Amino acid sequence: MNKSEFIRAYADKLGVTIKEAEHNFEALVDTLAASLEKGEYVHISGFATFEVKEKAAREGVNPKTGEKIVIPACKSPNVKFSKAFKDLFN
Repeated sequence: MNKSEFIRAYADKLGVTIKEAEHNFEALVDTLAASLEKGEYVHISGFATFEVKEKAAREGVNPKTGEKIVIPACKSPNVKFSKAFKDLFN
């Protein structure tokens, strides 16, 4: 399922237009991204937690040449699904 298929299913579930569902979805994603950019931890009970983790600089290997390179430190978004959400699939 891609983004447009998801939005269509979301619109059908809510009984709203695709445009309204897309607006709601974009608002959710934008709000989540803005919170993470501020360094906030987002916990949606029964679904997931979202946070930004710092990755330290590390050594890696260029797969094309085999040359050792230094991968710089960076920040990376991380999501962890709740036990209740995971239990829906088992």
